[in-house]
Amino acid sequence: MSAVEPGAERPDRSAVSAEHPTQAMVPVVPVVLVGGGPGDPDLLTLRAARELAEADVVVHDALVGAGVLALIPEGVERIDVGKRPGRATPQEMISAMLVHLARQGRRVVRLKGGDPFVFGRGGEEALELQRAGIPVEVVPGISSSVAAPAAAGIPVTHRGVSAGYSVVTGHRRPGEPDVDWRALARVGSTIAILMGVAHRGEISAELQAGGLAPATPVAVIQSATTGREVVTRCTLDALGDAAVASPAVIVVGAVAAFDVVRGIGPGETRLGDDQAPLGGHRHQHQPDGAHHYAAGDEDGDGGQVDALGQFAAE
Repeated sequence: MSAVEPGAERPDRSAVSAEHPTQAMVPVVPVVLVGGGPGDPDLLTLRAARELAEADVVVHDALVGAGVLALIPEGVERIDVGKRPGRATPQEMISAMLVHLARQGRRVVRLKGGDPFVFGRGGEEALELQRAGIPVEVVPGISSSVAAPAAAGIPVTHRGVSAGYSVVTGHRRPGEPDVDWRALARVGSTIAILMGVAHRGEISAELQAGGLAPATPVAVIQSATTGREVVTRCTLDALGDAAVASPAVIVVGAVAAFDVVRGIGPGETRLGDDQAPLGGHRHQHQPDGAHHYAAGDEDGDGGQVDALGQFAAE
């Protein structure tokens, strides 16, 4: 999966599926699983941008930033398979769609928010494609599990404070084993929780039952690296009542009190409301005792073409 030098001739990545002789006359181009990063198009990798520019069709998730979608050239088909409240695209349909498109000989980019292999089901899709005889390439992306804390000035590791960090999902499907939050609390390192907003009260209670102090610092970063970014800081015992919304990353641990880009580190006090904000954020002190930072600009929604109905009909 080495990168291609700018200006160099792209290698012929097409292949003929030996496992599916009926497709022998159609060259099968690898499906590329691309990490779209946390939202800001400036954080997209060069390889990812190149794959978008050369795609015939882009199958993307809901959490891909509008600025990233705007990089897709006009005329390239976009298929929105994002999972939203009231509209959950079955994973089996997504995998089948990727196989279907690839067998047409089209250059398919499967675009995901963050990194394809960090709670992006990229592994499942890669295996399904391989079973169907479709080659796969992977373009890693910056995961929100590190990008969101960094955007808020939070180093997930800090010498003398946190020697490691754990990334965990706060959402489990029915029948899946629950996360052992109490065991995670005993590790003593930073915890980054993705998809945990809806269950934040339960998560808070379980982490405290596992030994974390009620006053443990917490930061919730919503829509990180976009114009809608909001950073809310509170203590663990107040997390369940914090006014936060998805998509967000929850950071639990001593470093969650840091904001190193504002000069706030171990033992430092937080900026007051009367101090000028840095980095384009405004600081809000809420009656609930939480501290909020919000970016000043709004991102527009990218145009999308939803081909799910047409695919399902086939």
